[in-house]
Amino acid sequence: MPHAIRIEKAGGPEELHWRDVEVGPPGEGQVRLAQTAVGLNYIDVYHRTGLYPIDLPSGLGLEAAGRVEAVGPGVTDLKEGDRVAYASAPIGAYAEARLMPADRLVKLPEEIDDTTAAAMMLQGMTVQYLIRRTYRVKASETVLLHAAAGGVGLIACQWLKALGATVIGTVGSDAKAELARAHGCDHPIVYTRENFVERVKEITDGAGVPVVYDSVGQDTWEGSLDCLAPFGLMVSFGNASGPVPLVNLGVLSAKGSLFVTRPTLMTYIAKRSDLVASANELFEVVRSGAVKIGVNQSYPLAEAAQAHRDLEARKTTGSTILTI
Repeated sequence: MPHAIRIEKAGGPEELHWRDVEVGPPGEGQVRLAQTAVGLNYIDVYHRTGLYPIDLPSGLGLEAAGRVEAVGPGVTDLKEGDRVAYASAPIGAYAEARLMPADRLVKLPEEIDDTTAAAMMLQGMTVQYLIRRTYRVKASETVLLHAAAGGVGLIACQWLKALGATVIGTVGSDAKAELARAHGCDHPIVYTRENFVERVKEITDGAGVPVVYDSVGQDTWEGSLDCLAPFGLMVSFGNASGPVPLVNLGVLSAKGSLFVTRPTLMTYIAKRSDLVASANELFEVVRSGAVKIGVNQSYPLAEAAQAHRDLEARKTTGSTILTI
C-alpha cells in the first residue's frame, strides 16, 4: 500500500504520522497520481497547528509533482503517463499516491523537472499574483519584501529584478542577507540589528515605498505601514510570527490614506483559466532563466516532522521539498 502523512489532531510536528493509505481508482473528473516530489510551505504549518482550521483527521500539503497513473470518467485533457504538478486544495499532498481533480493540475514543460516543479508551484504562483496582479510592479519602482531569503522571497527578488524594480528585503542574518543579495535584492536589511523602517526611509530619501509584501505578520505589521508612501498598498499574505492584530482603519488614514489587502493564492487561481495563466507565466520566467529555483533543503517524506521543525525554527532558506 502507498504511504502518506496523516494528522489526527492539531498541534506540533509530532502530530505528523506516517501511515499506510488506500487509494482507489479515480472517479468522475479525477486522476490518480504517482507522486515524485512534494513541496513544503508555511501554510502547511498553519494547517497543522490549527491556525487555519481543517477537518481532522486529514492529510497535509497543497503542492506536488508526479505522473498520471489512471484517468477517471470525464477527463479529456490528461492521459496516463502525463507529467503534472499542482498547488491547490484538496489538502493531502504529503503522499506517495493520491486522487486529484483533473482541473487543478497543469502539465509540466519538458524543460522543468519534477523536483523543480514541486519546489516552485505554490511559491512561484504566489509571487506571480503578488507582483503581477495584487500590485503590478513597474520598472523603476522600489518595493519592500519581508522574508527575502525564504522560498517566496528568493523567487520574488529575481522576478522583481527582471522587471527592473529596486528590491529592499528584510532577512534574519548576514548569511541570509548575502543569499538574498545574490538573488537580486538590492538592499538586504538584517532586522535583528537594523531598524527596517529607518533603513527604508534612508534608501528612499524619506519617500517610502508604494507596496510592502509582508508574510511575517504580527512582528512587522506596524513597521510595514510606516514604510509606505501615501496611497501605498500593504499586502499581508502570511503570519509567520503570528496573526496581525485588529486593524484600526483610522491608522490607515493617518499614515497617508493607505490600502490594505489580505490575499490568498487559492482565490487568485480559483478559476481554471487563472490557474493555467499563472502557471504558464511562471513556467516562462523560469524557462527564460530570469528566475532560477533553488532547492536548498530536501527531506524524505516520512521525515516531514523534522522538515516542519526546521522551517519553524527559520533554519531553511529558499525552497524545500519532501522526496518520495
